[in-house]
Amino acid sequence: MIICMYKINCVTNRILCGNDFPGRIEEIAAAGVNSIILREKDMPEEEYYFLAQEIGEICARYSVPLTLHSFVNAAERLGAERIHLPLHIMRERSAFVNKHFRVIGISCHSPEEAAEAESLGASYITAGHIFDTDCKKGLAGRGLVFLKNVCAAVKIPVYAIGGITPENICSVKEAGADGVCIMSGLMKCSDVKGYIHAFEEGEKNGIQ
Repeated sequence: MIICMYKINCVTNRILCGNDFPGRIEEIAAAGVNSIILREKDMPEEEYYFLAQEIGEICARYSVPLTLHSFVNAAERLGAERIHLPLHIMRERSAFVNKHFRVIGISCHSPEEAAEAESLGASYITAGHIFDTDCKKGLAGRGLVFLKNVCAAVKIPVYAIGGITPENICSVKEAGADGVCIMSGLMKCSDVKGYIHAFEEGEKNGIQ
């Protein structure tokens, strides 16, 4: 198992990885990521509930934390300790979320949102999108100055998301982020271990 020095969190998108989504998750878990965020929010909640059970069993085998996404009720039914939410859901359900979950992640898109998320009880935030990415075609990345400002606005960990590559991971780290979130790269790469190793080498060698 590769253990990355810098925290790499996988954000899932089953549509990007072909027919064997559980198999891809097993590869990612075996490679030693910091956590897996099950972001299949287009699914009906009941389908998500059963998928989360299956993916949770895979993550448990490799001792990789699984963070559920958006479906607060399904996560509570499963006894999940970790949840990741858009800020608008946290605004509406902060009392329930803080009562039932130990680790709470919030997606943020400005320093002001980051500060609000922290005040509502977030354990960490994701900030993005940092660089141009196919997931946000037509929308320019917010850039490293944006990331620095978000990091300065809060005391909790900040994970950068959007267009993160082995070539730019050091600039993200230098901007103050505690780690990164990766979606399409991990969903689509042909060699998961090799892909994560490239991030490790990028950090080690100071590739900019």
